[in-house]
Formats: sequence, structure tokens, C-alpha cells
Amino acid sequence: MPTTETLFNAFITLLVTIDPPGLAPLFLALTGGMARSERIAVASRATIIASIVLLAFLFAGSAVLSALGITLPAFRVAGGLLLFYIAFEMIFEKRQERHERTSERAVSADHIANIAAFPLAVPLIAGPGAISATILLSGQFAKQSLGWAWLVGIVIVVMAGVMAAFLLAERIDKYLGTTGRTILTRLLGLLLAALSVQFVADGIKELISAA
Repeated sequence: MPTTETLFNAFITLLVTIDPPGLAPLFLALTGGMARSERIAVASRATIIASIVLLAFLFAGSAVLSALGITLPAFRVAGGLLLFYIAFEMIFEKRQERHERTSERAVSADHIANIAAFPLAVPLIAGPGAISATILLSGQFAKQSLGWAWLVGIVIVVMAGVMAAFLLAERIDKYLGTTGRTILTRLLGLLLAALSVQFVADGIKELISAA
């Protein structure tokens, strides 16, 4: 069974990478003009699709890497660097701007009917960072007893948090405000930066020991 620290770090890594509070205002923008029932339907479909995507990479990600001849330590270094880049964007307020541009392109291209699948589920929820984090965590938890079950539970809990953020989007956006969102995003970005450095350090250590 994974230790409490391992479970907590995995939960924080996935939660910070997906960033439910940061998705709340984007959800409001994408579903502008919709009725409450329509917003609930979009939120439900988006979280279900994103969950399926992440769980697919959780179970098949390592097999895909093996088929491509990529070792898990090498992917751990690459994934850690990607997560660090996302953390950098969060700290310097670049990630929100990029997500906003993605949502604007989707709306202008008249993708309202499929808004839950794109861009909400992919790439805003299950984006490259979240997928990379899921594969990295799957490699770590595969060595633990019942590791897969615990990681699936973490994914489900984080997705429930995303769903809650969507349903409470109006309240969250009003409560946090621009200043609150900025402070929260930077704090979470700093935390993700530290976790990503740990991923890189572990990957380099494994690569050196395997050489």
C-alpha cells in the first residue's frame, strides 16, 4: 500500500496540474448564455470524457512508452520538465492567457454543441500536463500493492473536484476575484514546480543507476 505522503503528493500533483479553480472562469465563458441545466450537462460530460482519457493513459501509458522504446525514467525526466514549464506559466500568469485563447478559438469556430469534449475535456482538463502527470504517477504506483486502485481513486476524486468547480463556478469566480485567482495560481504553480523538480531528480537518478 502506498504511504500517506505518496498518496498526498500524487493527489496534489494531479490537482495542481489540472487546476479546477483556474478552469472555473473559463467554464463560465464557454457556457455563457446557457441555462443552469445545460451547464450541468456540459460539466458532467466534460468531466466524464476527461476521466476516461486520463484513465486510459493510466493503464495504457506505460505500454505505449514501452512500444516506442521509451524508458519510464526518461519519460519521468521529460514529464517533469513539462510540468515545470506549466508551473512557470502558472507563476507568471501565462497559462490562463493560453487557456483563454483556446476557449476563444473554440467559441469562434462554433463548437458550442461539442463544447464539453473540446476544449473543456481536452485540452483544458486532460491536457498534456495532466496526461504526463498521470503516466508518471502510474509508473510510481505500479510498484505498490493496490497501487492502481489508489491512483484510480485519486483521479476520480480530482475529477469530482473539477465537477464541483464547474457547478460552483459563479460563486468561485465571485469569491476569489482577479486578485484571489492570481495569488492562488501562483502558490499552486510554486508547489507544482517543486514536485516537477523531484520528478526530474528521481528520473536522472534512475537513469544513472541503470547506466
